[in-house]
Amino acid sequence: MPKSAFKAAILFMATALAVPAPVTFGGAFGVTAEASDIKVTVNKVPITSLDISHRVAFLKLQRKKGNLNSIATDELIDEVLKRSETRRAGINITDKAVSEAFANFAKSNKLKTAQLEDILNKSGVSSKHFKEYIRIQMGWGQTVGARFRATGPMNEQEAVRKMLEKGGTKPSATEYLLQQVIFVVPAAKRGQIMGQRKKEATAMRARFNGCENTRQFATGLKDVTVRELGRFLAPELPPEWADMIKKTQAGGATGIRETEKGVEFIGICRAKEVSDDKAAALSLQAGANGNQAGEELDKKYLQELRDKANIVRR
Repeated sequence: MPKSAFKAAILFMATALAVPAPVTFGGAFGVTAEASDIKVTVNKVPITSLDISHRVAFLKLQRKKGNLNSIATDELIDEVLKRSETRRAGINITDKAVSEAFANFAKSNKLKTAQLEDILNKSGVSSKHFKEYIRIQMGWGQTVGARFRATGPMNEQEAVRKMLEKGGTKPSATEYLLQQVIFVVPAAKRGQIMGQRKKEATAMRARFNGCENTRQFATGLKDVTVRELGRFLAPELPPEWADMIKKTQAGGATGIRETEKGVEFIGICRAKEVSDDKAAALSLQAGANGNQAGEELDKKYLQELRDKANIVRR
């Protein structure tokens, strides 16, 4: 589901404070806290009646219409396939990335994280289930993107050609030239020096006025690494940094973040719009601006997984 749909779902949740008390998750999408029936297996992965009932609650919050049991079951089948394919592709969405996305969604709807968790729990969806939903969607987006890029430039051109034939316009994407600044914090000293390193990183970030002077600013600072990351198109940005980079103007720097390496920020050396076939294709596969070609790519990939899957309904 596109990011806009995430926000829409949360907006609906924010109005749903008077919904039934939370229930438990089981099967493929949580820890079973009570007995439930297996309704579907997808490549031997079970989907239970509890899984389905909680997804129905989620659909109600989104104000979906129709046979919600059927819609919920189909969504969960697709998510089992997406999660499996993401793992097969070697893509891992960290707990930290999911938590940051969750917090960003809360902030964008003027909620504290605890408030959003409370809304989810009272709705019967639960924050745990929704975070797993976020993880699957983030991973699937990267998986589709990786597959598309692997098809080669001729297929990129073909995708763009088909889109143009249908009357669309060739989309563009922002290309970023990036620089990474890392204030290294050894794992054994995180508790001792993290606060000081944050202050140092914040001070350097405040002086940042373009990538040309970064190495000069780093001179004399202990354990500071400056890396030239090169060019990234907007759909290729690492998910944990993407929002911060997009909100930062060229010549500026993102806010600081704690990472496994220490404290980091990203400098935006340059940002410009490009419309070559790769940029267009990446925009298409990411579903930029709701483009039909991006949606078709997603659907085709998922249908291939469904065609090969062993799905047993009981």
